[in-house]
Parts: sequence; C-alpha cells; structure tokens
Amino acid sequence: MNTDNDIWIREVGTRDGLQSIQTQFSTANKLEWIRLEAAAGIPEIEVGSFVPPKLLPQMADTAEVVDGAVMVNDLTVSVLVPNLRGAQAGMASGAHLINFPLSVSEAHSEANLRKPVSAAIEDFANVMNYRREHPEHAHVRIGVGLATAFGCTISGQVALADVLRAAEKVTALAPDEIAVADTVGYGNPAQCRTIFREILAMAGDIPVAAHFHDTRGLGLANVDAALEVGVRRFDSSLGGLGGCPYAPGASGNVVTDDLVFMLEAMGLTTGVDLNKLLVARQFMEQHLSDEPTFGAIANAGLPKGFAPAMQRA
Repeated sequence: MNTDNDIWIREVGTRDGLQSIQTQFSTANKLEWIRLEAAAGIPEIEVGSFVPPKLLPQMADTAEVVDGAVMVNDLTVSVLVPNLRGAQAGMASGAHLINFPLSVSEAHSEANLRKPVSAAIEDFANVMNYRREHPEHAHVRIGVGLATAFGCTISGQVALADVLRAAEKVTALAPDEIAVADTVGYGNPAQCRTIFREILAMAGDIPVAAHFHDTRGLGLANVDAALEVGVRRFDSSLGGLGGCPYAPGASGNVVTDDLVFMLEAMGLTTGVDLNKLLVARQFMEQHLSDEPTFGAIANAGLPKGFAPAMQRA
C-alpha cells in the first residue's frame, strides 16, 4: 500500500458508477478497467458491492471481480456492504476494505432501509462485533460512510447536529475509516469546511474521507474546501460516471481525471499518471451504451507546460 503521496484517491466508478447506469460490464471488462486504473497509479478501487443481485444485477459478479482485483499489485480493493450479511460476504471475499454506508438523514434512512438512523448504527456495530468475534477476518479493514451528510432529496436540509451525532456514535465503534458523503450534491464549500473541521477533530487518528457528487457544479470546490481543513482522502469516479437515482438530473461523483489534475496542479502528489488515467477512461467509455460521461481535462487536454507535482518538487 503506497502511502507516500499527499492525497489518497479511491475510484468508485466500478461500483457507484456502474450501479447507476443501464450498461452491464462483463467481469472481464471490469477487471481490465481496474487493471488500467491501477497501472495509472490509483491506489484504491471500490470494485463492487455485496447486495442481492435482483436489486443490482450490475453487481452480481462482485465476488469474481474481487478475486481478480486482489491479484493486481499495490492495489487496495474495497467493496460496499449494506448489512451484516453483505459484510460477511465482503470479509470472506478477500477484499482489503469493506465500506458500510448509513444515512444521516432520518427520512432517507427510513425510505431506503426502513429503519431509523439509530438502528442503522446498531447494524454497523454488529458488523464491527462480527469481525471482533472472527479473528480470521481481523486483517479486513472496515469503513463507515455517513451518507446524505450535506442534504437530502426527501427532507432537504440536514442539521449539523444530526451529522455530528451520527459521527460521534460511529467514531465510538472505532472504524478504520469514516467517509462523509454529499450523496445528492447539495453541499457547498462553507458547509464542507464546517462539517469536516468538526469530524476531523472528533475522529482523531481515524482517517476521514470525502465523497462528493458534482450535481450542482461544486464538486471540486468542495474538495478544495475539505483540503483546506485537512482532508486528504477523496472518492471519485472516472469520467464522472453514474449519479444518484434519488437526485433527478444528478451527475456522478467528482470526475477522477479532473480531480487528479486539480490536485497535481496545486502541487499535491497523487501518484497518478494522468495520461495513463485517460487511457483507462477511453477503455471504460468504449463499453458504455449511450450513458453520458463528464470532465474538462478529457475534452480540453492538459495545459501547455503542465508537469505533475512530483516533477516540480
């Protein structure tokens, strides 16, 4: 695991992106996409999710994808799990990290999980307890995601007190990572500075990641705001693939290629080769069925004289 760079980027297009579109990638094409991004220097890829295939047929082959992805050198392989059963499958699969998302918004939690936030946190506690009781899985890292932390398409504004209350409860369970998510693209830079400043202080030594959607064009501005207060781990999606089914017209996550360009231009090392990353993007786009992709660097190219941060150090 390479931790020498200033920024850690987790590619989520192979999960968050693919689950939001109609195209179903073959297992072989998913693995080639993963290999190409890893070859470009992306250190972590969320390769799928352990959910019922009838709900997300795009994710039905996640176990097979994990089998292939863990063979890629220097790549951290992560998966999303929605409940204890999914977590058990994720731990058994060989994935290095499992991500357990829960909604901060009570309305969103009830609509999607049919349970209050407190019950979802209890479910996460059960996942942590399961790992503790099964030493054969002690090496598997467990992260928790705080979804809808910046707003909710059902209830609108989410109070900061609700976000911090959930963060405090999951922090007490000692996860290996906390990811704070602007699930539907409601966040703004001032809000990001406030939320992440509070959660970073609360988390202590627990790594904190940011998961932004670019629904209203503020994705990279929110990244910059999070950087300002100390966040150094970011989720993104190649070509901005995907979106949120609960945010009509939403684009996907922050575009990985644009994110890497911005960070490197700011003098922050990512370990990612942009030219190789664009090769991975081209492969991904060749296998889409009319789904839109996004991004400025793919269209405009790199500025004349651009050099990665490492070369300017």
